[in-house]
Amino acid sequence: MNRLYRRVFSGGADRLASTKYQLRLFATSRAVATTVASKSPDNFYVTQPIFYVNSVPHIGHFYTIVLSDTITRYAQLQGKSTKLSAGTDEHGLKIQQAAEKAGKETLAFCTQFSDSFRALQKASNTSDIDYIRTTDPKHFKAVEHFWNVLVERGHIYKGEHSGWYAVSDEAYYTESQIEERIDEKTGERKKYAIESGQPVEWVSEVNYKFRLSEFRDRLVQWIESNPDVVYPEIRRNEVLGWLKSGLEDLSISRPRSRLQWGIPVPNDSDHTIYVWVDALVNYATVDGYPSKSNPTFFPPDVQVVGKDIVRFHAVYWPALLMAAGLPLPRRILAHAHWTMGSQKMSKSKGNVVDPFEAIEQYGIDPLRYFMIRNGGIANDGDYSSEEVVVRYKKDLVGQLANLASRCLSDRLGADLALFAKIADQQYQASSPDKRDLELRGALVALPDKVKQQFDKSEFGRGLGYIFDTLAVANKHISDNEPWKLVKNKDAESQARLQVVLFYSLEAVRIAAIMLQPVMPDKTSLLLDHLHVARQDRDWSKTRFGSGWTSVSSGSADIENPKESISQLFPKLA
Repeated sequence: MNRLYRRVFSGGADRLASTKYQLRLFATSRAVATTVASKSPDNFYVTQPIFYVNSVPHIGHFYTIVLSDTITRYAQLQGKSTKLSAGTDEHGLKIQQAAEKAGKETLAFCTQFSDSFRALQKASNTSDIDYIRTTDPKHFKAVEHFWNVLVERGHIYKGEHSGWYAVSDEAYYTESQIEERIDEKTGERKKYAIESGQPVEWVSEVNYKFRLSEFRDRLVQWIESNPDVVYPEIRRNEVLGWLKSGLEDLSISRPRSRLQWGIPVPNDSDHTIYVWVDALVNYATVDGYPSKSNPTFFPPDVQVVGKDIVRFHAVYWPALLMAAGLPLPRRILAHAHWTMGSQKMSKSKGNVVDPFEAIEQYGIDPLRYFMIRNGGIANDGDYSSEEVVVRYKKDLVGQLANLASRCLSDRLGADLALFAKIADQQYQASSPDKRDLELRGALVALPDKVKQQFDKSEFGRGLGYIFDTLAVANKHISDNEPWKLVKNKDAESQARLQVVLFYSLEAVRIAAIMLQPVMPDKTSLLLDHLHVARQDRDWSKTRFGSGWTSVSSGSADIENPKESISQLFPKLA
């Protein structure tokens, strides 16, 4: 053990730093954070939690993947350069025990499950991702460097740690965080973590500890000064409650005799780095840490996590970053879970949904739409095959596809080349035709209403506004009966016919652009049918009448799709 480690770890009771030293350290860490956080404002970084490799992917994993991808694609629509990170968390006692139980070599065990999560990323049609495994050599180097920085800055000491440990959570819990209840299988009274419901055991051992308690006030200030940094509000209040009730220093290693499967503590091979410290550093590893002094994308703009791991991401992670002098995440989005029939999904209940089978059954874009439309941010979403079918038939077929199909039929003869001129006339008109007022008003107001929700990652609410407007468009075409207008050959009727079709297809165009983050393939096909140029598909073109110029000029250069518009959402088997 080198001189630095002997000095830092010579006694668990030694707090090392005086008040003056702590103030200097606080100032230094803020200065370092300011220096490192100089990434371009046009670079947008979204992270998924890295998934634990002790079981196959389920529908909850799929939701996290699709939600993070939707956020990423929405940023792209606004002209951002994006990075989306994903991967697998492969260290810890739980993995070590699961591999032993399966009779497999540990790395091979991890690879098997990591490959299945990688396959789900591909099946989910995510944007290009930076996929990381915590068993990657580059991640070992990043974690070792991060640990050494914490040591050098005086934030780690060695001491005895006792507490209730949940192997499934890879976490310690205090007395106030556990409860005693009857084990349903054995009838015995056992202790469980209140937060996760997992069984706990009493553990006493000598570990390295992180001075988490010293960051309580700074964490409170950070969250209170940035109201949306932990979202939704229910999770923010939960985190503030934990912080204001006090923080204990965090055990960040396990004896190597108990946990071999993990990254050894630098300069002390008798200890293994705590799996959550190891795992959290992945978000920096992905952007080149520690080789880059000025990261391209770090810190993350949005970190998508499940509500069950918000403590690790909204308390431990920012405290570790503060200690290391690194910039903090801009936002932590802690989404809710999925139930089935309002019951928690579990293998024992037989109500676990295989995402691969669901994708095969409904198609990737319709399933993405259902998950984002029905999924919960604050409250749990409820999964059912019946509800997927309802969304498919009512929204995607009934409101979107049928409207597009009717208006693009050869019988009605929509002249898309006229739409730029009509759009200009309708936009400039001081007294629009009263028959168009409701739909015109809805289309003008829609971008701001949807953006307000999408900016908060409340995509389900935004989708509701989009399909409410499509309902208005469907009513508009029914009320104005273009199938009758097309029969009248006088100039006034023919002009009115094109205006009616313009309003309907303008609703489809705007909706399709807004829906791109959720249904990238289907909306691309839909916009191809409208001959909307590729450069006219970003968010700025959701403004009423703004996307038809290249169509009218013939410069869009979009070939007629081979797939018929009527087959956009085929009948389900």
